[in-house]
Amino acid sequence: MKSKLHLTILIIAALLLGGCASPTQAPPEPTAVPTEAPAEPEPTEAPAPTEAPAEPVETEPAAEEPAEVVELRFTYYADGVEADVIKPLLDKFMAANPDIKVVLDVVPYQTIDEQLPVQVETGEGPDLARITNFGAFKGKLLDLREYLTDPDSYVAAFQAPILEALGYGGFPDAMTVTGPFVNKTLFDQAGIEVPGEGTTWEEWTELTKEVAGATGVQYAIAIDRTGHRFAGPALSMGAQLINEDNTFTVDTPGFRAFAEIVKSWHDEGITPADVWLGAEPVGSCINAFKSGQLVFCYSGSWQINGVANDVGDAFDWVVVPNPTGEGGSTGIAGGSAVVAFADTEYPEQVARLMEFLIAPENYAEFSAGTLSLPAHATVAKQGVDFKTDNEFVLGALDAFTAEIPKLSEQGVALNVHPYSFAYYRNSANRISQYLTGELTLDEMLVSLQEDIDLAIAEAQQ
Repeated sequence: MKSKLHLTILIIAALLLGGCASPTQAPPEPTAVPTEAPAEPEPTEAPAPTEAPAEPVETEPAAEEPAEVVELRFTYYADGVEADVIKPLLDKFMAANPDIKVVLDVVPYQTIDEQLPVQVETGEGPDLARITNFGAFKGKLLDLREYLTDPDSYVAAFQAPILEALGYGGFPDAMTVTGPFVNKTLFDQAGIEVPGEGTTWEEWTELTKEVAGATGVQYAIAIDRTGHRFAGPALSMGAQLINEDNTFTVDTPGFRAFAEIVKSWHDEGITPADVWLGAEPVGSCINAFKSGQLVFCYSGSWQINGVANDVGDAFDWVVVPNPTGEGGSTGIAGGSAVVAFADTEYPEQVARLMEFLIAPENYAEFSAGTLSLPAHATVAKQGVDFKTDNEFVLGALDAFTAEIPKLSEQGVALNVHPYSFAYYRNSANRISQYLTGELTLDEMLVSLQEDIDLAIAEAQQ
């Protein structure tokens, strides 16, 4: 009995010692592990390690999937290089806004003038367009103030009458201003300094007469035959053409005073008569100026390139400030505008594009490339680095740009007035009748007022 107990104890001890033995003491153990426990490696054979890379593959496409791209149609006319200049700006915008694609449709101006109003009226118009006839789209434009991130800067950047005429649905991208071209070579030959800011119409008349007399040229001073050009000097002399009823009153001291000055030019023979009084009036004094036979021509900024090309190096010429008077020193503004239409499906995206185009650095780039006067107050104040080497063109552009901040409210409002046509269509003929003596000054003013009133009444029917 005792020997059996000892044998049992020895067996148990041997088993315990075997279980506590180190791996070096029991070499057969490693070969027994893989055969005895094949199920234990399941975690390493599980599909988790091979499926793990699949998880980001499933989620990455969703995270990188591009947003829906909105297409904006932009109908655009160009007088010169405008389309070439705006295309890189649009590319820059699209690079910064990959969710917007702008399609620029460059069309003849006739399309803008005749077809675009019909397209817009029938709901088939584009999202944006470049226009000149603001009245044709009255009530059809998108009020950008509701969508711009900084509407206050937009309103501050442009003249109020222009924005109001556009219903805050766009901005003037290029401006024209009326003003005088002067033959500097003739002044130099006469030994007379070209005067600057603050010179009155009476003083300019006397100075140009002196220059013409000293140099032997045929004519001293002239102004284009149009109510548009006539209005700037009249306003400078104190006229208020647009009255409290938002119609027109021509019988004002300033209008009378300038009419008498122009009459004196014709009476003295110091102005080319065929501009106003020919059987078929020439309409503009610019050709007489280009010929070198006219000292001073009152026309506008749109003549710059033509004067530069046609005059060449025949003589030196400059643009001078608008003559001054009781009403200040002002010309008449005109030009084109980029507008957004109210029925666009994408007003937020359109507003983003508009805000990009009116940013001072982008607006200035357009003005510089197109040699256009900036209507943007900040850009006009800072000046534009125009892309031309012609010193006469640069001087003229700078001079006309300096006229923009001086424009009177009516000087801006006239061209965009809904009844401006009533004044424009009738004024030149009536003024011509006064210049020939067919009508007295009083008769001319009465007849012109009747013409304007009738045209407005017919338009209101």
